Amino acid sequence: MIRRSPRGKRKRKKTTRRRKSPKASWLRRWLLYTGLALGLAGAAYAAYLDYVVRREFAGKRWAVPARVYGRPLELYPGALLTPDQLVDELGRLGYDKVRYPRKAGAYSRNRSRFLIRTRPFTFWDGRRPGQFLDIRFSGTRLAALKTAAGKSLTLARLEAPAIGSIYPAHNEDRVLVRRRDLPDLLVQALVATEDRSFYRHPGVDARAIARAIWANLRAGGVVQGGSTLTQQLVKNFFLTRERSLWRKANEAVMALLLERRYSKDEILEAYANEIYLGQDGKRAIHGFGLASHYYFRRPLRELDLPRLALLVALVRGPSYYDPRRHPRRALKRRNLVLDIMRKQGIITAARAEKAARAGLGVTATKGGAEGHYPAFMDLVRRQLHRDYRKEDLTSEGLRIFTTLDPWLQKQAESALAGQLRALEKERKKPPGTLEAAAVIAGSESGEVLALVGGRKAGFAGFNRALDAVRPIGSLVKPAVYLAALGQPARYNLLSPLEDTPLRLQGPDGRIWAPDNYDHKSHGSVPLHQALARSYNLATVRLGMAVGLDRVGDTLKQLGLKRPFDLYPSLLLGALSLSPLEVAQLYQTLAAGGFRTPLRAIREVQTAEGEPLQRYPLTVRQAVPAGPVFLVNLALQEAVRNGTGRGLARYLPPEMHIAGKTGTTDDLRDGWFAGFSGDKVAVVWVGRDDNKPAGLSGSQGALRVWGSIMRRAGPAPLDLLMPDSVEQLWIDPRTGLRTSPDCPGAVPAPFLAGSAPREGSPCAAPGGKSPFSKLLESIFE
Repeated sequence: MIRRSPRGKRKRKKTTRRRKSPKASWLRRWLLYTGLALGLAGAAYAAYLDYVVRREFAGKRWAVPARVYGRPLELYPGALLTPDQLVDELGRLGYDKVRYPRKAGAYSRNRSRFLIRTRPFTFWDGRRPGQFLDIRFSGTRLAALKTAAGKSLTLARLEAPAIGSIYPAHNEDRVLVRRRDLPDLLVQALVATEDRSFYRHPGVDARAIARAIWANLRAGGVVQGGSTLTQQLVKNFFLTRERSLWRKANEAVMALLLERRYSKDEILEAYANEIYLGQDGKRAIHGFGLASHYYFRRPLRELDLPRLALLVALVRGPSYYDPRRHPRRALKRRNLVLDIMRKQGIITAARAEKAARAGLGVTATKGGAEGHYPAFMDLVRRQLHRDYRKEDLTSEGLRIFTTLDPWLQKQAESALAGQLRALEKERKKPPGTLEAAAVIAGSESGEVLALVGGRKAGFAGFNRALDAVRPIGSLVKPAVYLAALGQPARYNLLSPLEDTPLRLQGPDGRIWAPDNYDHKSHGSVPLHQALARSYNLATVRLGMAVGLDRVGDTLKQLGLKRPFDLYPSLLLGALSLSPLEVAQLYQTLAAGGFRTPLRAIREVQTAEGEPLQRYPLTVRQAVPAGPVFLVNLALQEAVRNGTGRGLARYLPPEMHIAGKTGTTDDLRDGWFAGFSGDKVAVVWVGRDDNKPAGLSGSQGALRVWGSIMRRAGPAPLDLLMPDSVEQLWIDPRTGLRTSPDCPGAVPAPFLAGSAPREGSPCAAPGGKSPFSKLLESIFE
């Protein structure tokens, strides 16, 4: 029974309320506010990281270099091309030689017949699909060009060869690939070996991290990583390589944010383009696209299973598993990748076994590496800044199509180095004493086809073709004679010149007494002979009679932009120029007086394929065609029976090459400049220390020039007589007019108003001069 106390009389239990300590209350408030502040700061920092991820990932994701291409090989019936040249070009492009080509990037050869499956390629004038070509040769010409179905073609192109890159910051390089272009086997191998739960985790794989921690604890060191592909991408794409808990935390948060914002395919595409896969000197190889070119010299889409597995093997350690330096390690790692693919059912056991027996497939030479053509790339950089606006060149991923002919460049480098070695051996000079440079351009187009900056052409360094500014000697003489022949009332090719000693007093009172190379005077000689045989005394007398101002103006018309002094010694080559500058002067002569600025760039496109606007380059008639024609005749005579006659060892007379030697005081510099029907070339030979090389232009530079052009297969030079020139019959012994029926008469060209007015009676035939024979061969 429960007893209740009377109402109102219930006795309340007395309670004691504790007062809160001021110190405890302050601590709780501090913890609360600190927690809120840290939460807000964390949220703000996460928001900042999210902004960084969105800004960097959705914007321009990679620093892509400007890709530089050489000229594409154009195939057409009648083209001057040998089967060996075609094989060389196909090898440069990484084509496989097979029994029968069934896929792009392959060819077969049966003697003079080729079957080629070309790759698609986007040129400066649009995208061209791949083709199946049937090509047949006859001697040194392409005789027939058809499709595999037998349809005749007028023109086909192989893709333009990559010759280098111009890099942005950090010297990173990559060939971008889209997700759809990644081979399925590559993706499957990558996921299988690097991140099996890639398609399931949210960016961070807790189980993989736990497995890695346990494995590392058992091993007593780091033997396994727990990073997902997404975390690896974040580390390479957004963060530094610093090893710290803070960086690891950032990596995890950004991986989660990245997976929240973007699809797995977008992340995989970015990973495929960002992953570091090797080092080529200062150039970092990033992405599977470039790695495919670097290791195998072919596009990613053409790789077979063993090569794809090797690329995935390199992800774990590109330096440690470098297949060129450590092939055994690379093979072992590649076969491990193949075994993992087998265990996960990606490939069959038979296919894995067959792939494991295959070699690594790595080419001996590195593909797509800059450095093969450093001198030419130097010219490309300079002309980019000459011809294009600076702000346009900051765009990333530019495609630069150049004029370089890789095959001709190879021939020029080999010929130059070989001739220098031979000259040193013959002259008993220490190896490496002599240096040289060469420039080869299209005579009409002005396109620089090859440029050699020194005997070690593959190494960057002093570019003699652009920067070796040396006295040009007798190479200046055509300008003197051109200035004279531009006055038809006074001079023609047969005008007599006095090749006799003279003394000239300079402004400082000093006496200048030039001399001929052979230390002889030759009396009265016809103008054409004075140029062909490079007589100094006759040239100085002619130049002084014409006027130094007129000679200087002629040099400027030919394309000389460098300032120079008008002294009498200019007439004998006291003018220092680079080989490229000399090539510009002779290009104007070769083009019949039309001056085309020498150029190494055909077109520059943005990454989107739009052409960059360039400063206009004008082609104009800088020098009248008539006097140029007459000078070129005399330069042909110089090669046939003058100072350039040594070219007969390299090229037959019927090529009608025009050219001029040049030699400076004490045999310090030797030059040869000349042109065929399609090419103009300049060669300099000397020493870097400016000491005497002991070689005249005909003894050194001419040999290098002839060796290069013999390999180049030049077209004959058939000069076209302009309307301003008339052809008259001349008695070669008197230089007077005569009848075409007169024995010994020869045709000779004259500018209107410059022909002799007097006639010569018909005389008994006598011996013909070499010039007469030259004229007969030209005008027959």
